[in-house]
Amino acid sequence: MGNISEKVEAASAEIVSTTPQKEEPKKLKPCCACPETKKARDACIIENGQENCLHLIEAHKECMRKMGFNI
Repeated sequence: MGNISEKVEAASAEIVSTTPQKEEPKKLKPCCACPETKKARDACIIENGQENCLHLIEAHKECMRKMGFNI
């Protein structure tokens, strides 16, 4: 039998090897963020032109900023 420190090292190695690694959270892609404001913005631009949809464009930008995008 080994001494106590060998047993502790072996147990520690076993715990480390069986502990699941934390996965990094998947980063949200800009194309998938804020689908509600994006849909409203796009529909408005198609139907009315960009100059008539500034409020929806700004709302989408604000949503993107809240999601962590630098816009």
